[in-house]
Amino acid sequence: MKFTVIGGDMRMVSLAMALEEDGHEICTYALDNAPEGTVKCCGLTAKLASTGADCVILPLPVVNTRGKLNAPLSAFTHDPYELIKQLPDGCLICAGKPDEKLINLASKLPLELVDYFQREELVVLNALATAEGAISVLLRNSPITIWESRILIIGAGRIGKMLAERLRDLGAYVTVSARREADMANIRAMGCKALDTRKLMGELSEFDTVINTVPAMILDRPRLERLKRDALIIDLASNPGGTDFEAARELDLNTIWALGLPAETAPVTAGRIIKETVLNIINERQKTK
Repeated sequence: MKFTVIGGDMRMVSLAMALEEDGHEICTYALDNAPEGTVKCCGLTAKLASTGADCVILPLPVVNTRGKLNAPLSAFTHDPYELIKQLPDGCLICAGKPDEKLINLASKLPLELVDYFQREELVVLNALATAEGAISVLLRNSPITIWESRILIIGAGRIGKMLAERLRDLGAYVTVSARREADMANIRAMGCKALDTRKLMGELSEFDTVINTVPAMILDRPRLERLKRDALIIDLASNPGGTDFEAARELDLNTIWALGLPAETAPVTAGRIIKETVLNIINERQKTK
């Protein structure tokens, strides 16, 4: 098969290399500043690069905070909405978290757009990479060992549970906060302490490290004021996060907003996860034809 990989970071470089290792024909665009010896850009435009492609793979996320194509490894800026118009009719486009504007535009064109970030296999494995990345951040920034440290994880979703299991195995005293009784039962079954998120205020002073996974304002100023002055806060939640970062600075708390950890700490694995997911999408489409 022929794949065109457009934009993105080292995850997309890893993805392109892995597909090429599998024997597929690869063409890349907007990866012109990728490390030497990894991938080669072919085609001066997205139209040329995607000519004859069976599948075009766009980055995760497709659009950056400035409304441009997420392409940190390109020397140029690219308009994702103009770019998609250049892709060949009938082409399958696999994209990571496309915004509503891109989805609507693709629906008006003879293109099939699939969001690979909606796939369960990617979400689960991405959560695992995020959990490991969070441990890396913790090791680099905490003055104490994980062993016998008191760690609070806010949120009992995939990332929270995977992180809790790994920190528990490293000897930490792990507490996980949640709201649902079922989640709290699961937390206890994992061998961790469960805490009702609504009762955080009275417990926060116990912890050496607080890791937030909830994309809602949980660590506001009143709660931050309850933390130990030498506590470490790691916020894993997507924009706008779950911490009052301005208040944390004013209180001189060591706070890290750790976004996009798979791309930072495990880009090769993260790229391979995307590759496997895209191939699963293609295989499922072929079975239904």
